[in-house]
Amino acid sequence: MRRRLRFLLLVFFAVPLPSRLHSQTATLHEIRAEGMKTFSEAQVVSLSGLSAGSQVSKQDLQDASDRLVRSGLFAKVTYKYDTHNDTVTLTFHVAESPRFRVVYDNLPWYSDSELNDAIRKDLPFFDGALPEGGTVVELAGNSLAAFLAAQGTQAEIQHFVLADPLSDGSVQQFQVAGLSQKIASVEFSDPTLKNNRAVQQHLSEIVGKPYSRLAIDLFLTESIRPIYLQTGNLRAKVGPAEVRLSGNPNQKLPSAIPVYIPCEPGPVYQWKGAEWSGNSAVSTETLNTALGMKAGDVATLSPVAAYDEHAHTVSYKISIVEGRQYRYNAMTVTGMSLAGERMIRDAWSIKPGDILDKVYFERFLTQLESHREAIFRDLPVHYDTVGHWLQTEPAKGTVDVLLDFK
Repeated sequence: MRRRLRFLLLVFFAVPLPSRLHSQTATLHEIRAEGMKTFSEAQVVSLSGLSAGSQVSKQDLQDASDRLVRSGLFAKVTYKYDTHNDTVTLTFHVAESPRFRVVYDNLPWYSDSELNDAIRKDLPFFDGALPEGGTVVELAGNSLAAFLAAQGTQAEIQHFVLADPLSDGSVQQFQVAGLSQKIASVEFSDPTLKNNRAVQQHLSEIVGKPYSRLAIDLFLTESIRPIYLQTGNLRAKVGPAEVRLSGNPNQKLPSAIPVYIPCEPGPVYQWKGAEWSGNSAVSTETLNTALGMKAGDVATLSPVAAYDEHAHTVSYKISIVEGRQYRYNAMTVTGMSLAGERMIRDAWSIKPGDILDKVYFERFLTQLESHREAIFRDLPVHYDTVGHWLQTEPAKGTVDVLLDFK
């Protein structure tokens, strides 16, 4: 009798206790996910690292939740579980993180589709966008490094979230550290640009410099597109840049990179007129006179416009909010060397007392974040982000510029 009782007690304690999952294990019957906007339930389950039918503890569920957060794809992850007999059903509730379009800055020898496929080998769900950081971003960088190694190039892959020079958003940029390839030449498909004096003057800004798609995009946005706008080609298509290499692909990768820019000027638009709203302090007639445009003139403005494709005319509706003008007072720079601060102040062209041009301020920030050589030239500077604020003093009508480098 005594032996039998001992046996029964042993059997009782060997049975899993799902309701006390923190101290036992149970069979994972089903995994569910909710709250997604772009990912499927199957993708979330795969990223969690769990699988139905496995034995799990409470710590395993917490680890899976943490794994989803560390991926960078989800800003918040919570979970709940329900038990039945000796099984458990797990439900994740996720909030997705913002994702950014992926661009490849200085890998000119390979197409975007090849590089995307290299990432997709390890991240099957990759659709061309990634979060700011996390394990999936690191894995994407490792996938690119492995792809390059298979082609005979050992390289360190870096990634940054930067302002997109072609839109109002940001991009997740991957680049190879330490490569020395240079832009050998720039050719435009539009023959009128070949002999354009302004274009030739600007080419020195990029030819002979390190190859960078970001630098090329900035060059096209800031130096080439305005040339078309000045001639009334308001819907000109410029880029994206292409690399056209020739020769044996099995030989050493070339270090001199020829760049080809497809350009479609489109029609020249004539000025039709402007419709003003919100102006009370200044009359419509005064504003029209200030524009200096007459009907039939070549249109050279670049706001959002109403196009007449048949007549090749354009008109603008311009809404005015007559807020107070602020004048630039001073700049405060922190986190930068004295030499670097001096070059920043030399590059800043707005003088104390001048009206602060916010467009100029935003372009200046873009240079600091994405085109540093335009300001610092050959001076070595080391920072990852630029904090920026405009501190206004309404009583005086002044504004201070604050820059914090980290």
